[in-house]
Amino acid sequence: MMKLVNFTHLHDYWFVLDFENGEQKRVDLTGLIASHVSQEEIKTAHIDSEWGCLEFNNAMVDIEPKTLYGYAKQNEAEAA
Repeated sequence: MMKLVNFTHLHDYWFVLDFENGEQKRVDLTGLIASHVSQEEIKTAHIDSEWGCLEFNNAMVDIEPKTLYGYAKQNEAEAA
């Protein structure tokens, strides 16, 4: 399983995601998390060290790295 190893919050729901395979993806996560995580709650983002998930609100909302990677790849293809 590929893990998320680092992230940078840019603004709004935009993040730079670093995966353990060395790939870095710049992605707008609005469509994935906006209905579950408010703008104010974005600052609660952290990585679960065991699973490599991106979590918000004390792990009340989490996104598996496989889902993040797939979403980023799909959005990358749509933007091209």
